[in-house]
Amino acid sequence: MKSHLLAAVAVGAVFVAGSANAQQLRLMTGPQGGSWYPLGGAIQNIVENNVDGVTVQVLPGAGIANVKAVEAGKAQMGFANSVSTVDAIQGNEPFTEKATNVCNVATLYPQYFQVIALKDSGIDTPADLAGKAAAVQPKGNTGEAITAHLLKAIGTNYDALPRVNHGSYTDAVSLMKDGNAEWFTLGTTVPAGAVMDLASARDIKVVPIEGEALEKMQELNPGYKPITIKAGSYPGQDEDVQTIGYATHLIAQCDLDPDVVYNVLKNISEHVGDLSAIAKAMSGATPEDMGRDIGVPLHDGAKKFYDEAGAS
Repeated sequence: MKSHLLAAVAVGAVFVAGSANAQQLRLMTGPQGGSWYPLGGAIQNIVENNVDGVTVQVLPGAGIANVKAVEAGKAQMGFANSVSTVDAIQGNEPFTEKATNVCNVATLYPQYFQVIALKDSGIDTPADLAGKAAAVQPKGNTGEAITAHLLKAIGTNYDALPRVNHGSYTDAVSLMKDGNAEWFTLGTTVPAGAVMDLASARDIKVVPIEGEALEKMQELNPGYKPITIKAGSYPGQDEDVQTIGYATHLIAQCDLDPDVVYNVLKNISEHVGDLSAIAKAMSGATPEDMGRDIGVPLHDGAKKFYDEAGAS
């Protein structure tokens, strides 16, 4: 009996020790209804099925809010957008101080900042946005921050517009359909479901960001890169349209255990096919793609993975 009791105590001790060594990662994603939230769920499944001792709690969030949460220690990992993470590292608005504990883990796929106007609005260039009613995302979203930069680049701001609604993509589309907004912005993949929804009811125009407007935007954030929305991406879009591109990437606290980050990243890389079922833009992503320099310091655990993969 005594030997059985000792064995039970020993097993219990091992269990407690194992529990103590377990790592739970809080992963900030996006709002429910967007692509980041289910992508986070897919990463949760990959990690929990393949990385011993690590569990993942998926939480809703937004690009800028996620960076702030990781920096503040409220989450260990999260999705972010390269341009807003660069702003955080540099301490630029909407951040009030430089982020020192936010590191890059993996570039996942390109994002497109899109300015969509009603075809009969008279909006052909960014300069034409002045004086027109707008629908943009809520504060804390990368698309909203880029919109504020765009307005600054053309010499205006939200206060100078006749009407501005900060809401969801669904809200924006409803306002556009009803004629209560003449343009809206979003930062996401192409084609965007919200734009396709609007185009089913109203004739639209994709407003280009190029030339002087792009140059002024790059003065505000050097992370803004030109990217092309290919002709035919949306109904009535017969020509390529240049806009601003940036990357959705995975971030982590710089002081998060390098072995944990290495194992998470290794398994994400090995299961890209599963993730691309949710985010098609991830199809065929390689370690070279994921390890691309986006101006954010690389986590030590990620650096180990990319070195081993010959992708650094």
